[in-house]
Parts: sequence; C-alpha cells; structure tokens
Amino acid sequence: MADLNPSPGKPGAWVAGLAWPDVESRIAAGATAILPVGAACKEHGPHLPLNTDQIQAEWLVEQIVARRNVLAWPTVTYGYYPAFVDYPGSCSLSKKTFASAVGDILQGILGTGARRVLVVNTGISTIAPLQQVISLLEDNDRVTLVNVYAGPRFRQAQADIEEQAVGRHADEIETSIMLAIAPHVVDRARATRWLDYAGSGPLSRADPAARNYSPSGVIGDPTLASREKGARLVQAILDDLDEFFELPS
Repeated sequence: MADLNPSPGKPGAWVAGLAWPDVESRIAAGATAILPVGAACKEHGPHLPLNTDQIQAEWLVEQIVARRNVLAWPTVTYGYYPAFVDYPGSCSLSKKTFASAVGDILQGILGTGARRVLVVNTGISTIAPLQQVISLLEDNDRVTLVNVYAGPRFRQAQADIEEQAVGRHADEIETSIMLAIAPHVVDRARATRWLDYAGSGPLSRADPAARNYSPSGVIGDPTLASREKGARLVQAILDDLDEFFELPS
C-alpha cells in the first residue's frame, strides 16, 4: 500500500498525510492533483486478493508522487463492478451512485484551486461512468481521465508479451503486473486457467449454462505470468502516465 507519510525526498505527497495548510500551499505552488480509482473488493480469482486494483492504482500513483509535484487524494475503492458480484467479497455500487460519489470528490478537489486533476483508473467497467461524470463537471477542462490499460505503450507491450489464447481478468497480464509490484500477495499455486469467454456481461461461478461461466473467476491463463513480463508492462504504464505530464497545463 502507499506510504502516506510526507518525505523530503519526494516532490509529491498524499493529502491524507498532510495538514490542510500544507495542502493549500502545495496547490498554490502548482501541484497537480491525482485521484486514484481502484477496487478493494473485486474478485481476482483464487490466486490474487480482492484489492488487486487498489494495489495497482496506489503503486502507480506512488511512483508519480516520488518523482513529480503532485498531490494524491485517497483511492476510491468502491466502484461500479457489476460483473463480479457472484463471487463472495465482491461489491459493486450502482453506476449512478459511483458517478455521484466521484463527482462530489472531484468537485472538492477542484474547490481547492487545483489547476489540473488526473483520475488514474485501474478498472474497465468504471470507464464509462467516469467519462460521463467528468463531462458534466463545470470545470471539466481541468480534469483528465487516465485509463492505465488503454495507453499506447501498454497496449504494445501487451501485444508483444501475451501468450494466452484468451485474456480478460486475473489473467496472464494482470498476474504478471502483480508479480512485479506486489509478489507477496500472489499465490501462484492456486492460479488456474479458464479460457471460455463469450463477451461482455457478468461472470458466474455456479451456473455452467451462464454466458460467462467461470468457477474460479479467472478469464485467461495466469499460469503463464512472470515477474519479467510484469516489469515490462508496468514500465509501459509509467511511460504512458509520464506523457500526461508533458501536456500543457
């Protein structure tokens, strides 16, 4: 998880570890605000924890905090994840509730005077509601949505690395990323492949007749994952993220 304690060695910081006057002064000095979005209760098969998305979001943002003048807000860990609710521990807000909550948070961040806000999103089903809520903000030109799996460098790295015939969730790619950034939470002995995937829609763990039946919650082949693949994928994501800091403010 992210280190929330301010450090003189880091140009950025997490607001949760600051007093409000320090937030005010950093915003006045031009810090870019970051809002991570990553699920803390979303199944990722038997070999990865439910907070896999949160771990990824906070790890990535911590790399930015360590290198750039940014202020990172606490991660939005509940979201719109309807495809996974058949698996114990998984929770999903309605699309309306999720969008409303994120809208309120973004209004609060913009209210500090932040000139620029990056929403760093590690979900897929969260993309559409995030796009919608940002479009409705009065100051939406100050907010940029960054979907970490959509960047051109990541896409190219995935195409170069991927060996699985089908991949979608808790698969070769996602497991490789976790092996690179948090190997202690990956239980490789429990990784199992499941290559049947009919397309978008909820996953089912108990009904073999369901459109997307997966008893493990996996879609793909995590047994092909490696730390080396993950390191390359993570670097591609970081390179894609860097591009947003090269854009005019």
